[in-house]
Amino acid sequence: MDTKLIGGKIAKARKEKNMSQAQLAQLLFISQQAVGKWERGESIPDIVTLNRLAEIFGVDLNYFSENFPSTADETAVKMSVAIDSNIEQAAQEEVASLPGSERQLLTDFSASNLAESDFAGVTAHKSKFDASTLLGSDFSGADLTGSSFKVGNARGANFDGANLTDCNFSILDLVDASFNKTILVRTEFNKTELTRAKFTNVTLIDVKLIMIDLRNTVFEKCTFSGVDFKYCDLRGTCLDGLTFTGVRFDKAALNEATFKGTTLRNVSFIPTFALTNKYYRAIKTICFDGAKMDKLTYAALKGIGADLSKVTII
Repeated sequence: MDTKLIGGKIAKARKEKNMSQAQLAQLLFISQQAVGKWERGESIPDIVTLNRLAEIFGVDLNYFSENFPSTADETAVKMSVAIDSNIEQAAQEEVASLPGSERQLLTDFSASNLAESDFAGVTAHKSKFDASTLLGSDFSGADLTGSSFKVGNARGANFDGANLTDCNFSILDLVDASFNKTILVRTEFNKTELTRAKFTNVTLIDVKLIMIDLRNTVFEKCTFSGVDFKYCDLRGTCLDGLTFTGVRFDKAALNEATFKGTTLRNVSFIPTFALTNKYYRAIKTICFDGAKMDKLTYAALKGIGADLSKVTII
């Protein structure tokens, strides 16, 4: 693999996005020096990082291949411009056909530096904030239905009261973010950093939380319906007093998690590995004191050895 060729392509794509090495490094949570080494051909990103770079630059992964047809760049650009023109015309016609109150600006804020930006109360359906810096930005009360937030930094962002229906948060830094009375319907959080993020007074409906460390995430006065905690780390997490209906804790780590006073209906607990003595010991560390649950959930937990001595069946 030609490291200098790949380094040159990384540098070219970065410059086309008007990004500095420091900005790219921040999005990848690495040092600026590492980016410099790639571009000089002294080292090469691993395949996971190459995938992230492809997302940030908006290119196909094959772009980094030695066999990528660079000689056809001019033709490809012309075709892309023609296709984009047709898409833009169709979008304009569609927007023009809507009543004035339903029209909105089609927006793409990808690879932008938007730290501490004010998006409060805006309507921005299906917008893209991929590979953007959104540190401390205010999205309170905004309608962001169908929007995408991927491979970026949104530490301390405020999503209070926002409509995040069908939004996708993937490989995003949401440390200290706030979700108070936020609308979360079919929202997906995938490999996202949620340390000290706060979910308060929220009803989560058909939300997916995939491969996330939730040990320091706060959930208060929340209701979970059809939520999937797949491969999440919930060890020691306090889930007291919450309501869970049709929720799946499949393959999630729950050692010493607490469900005191919770209500559980049709909740699934499928282990991450075979039912060994170690697994049974881990299940016994989960506290269900004062919880209320339906007969099926009770039977499922009883079957894997949970301590249900202080549980009420409903």
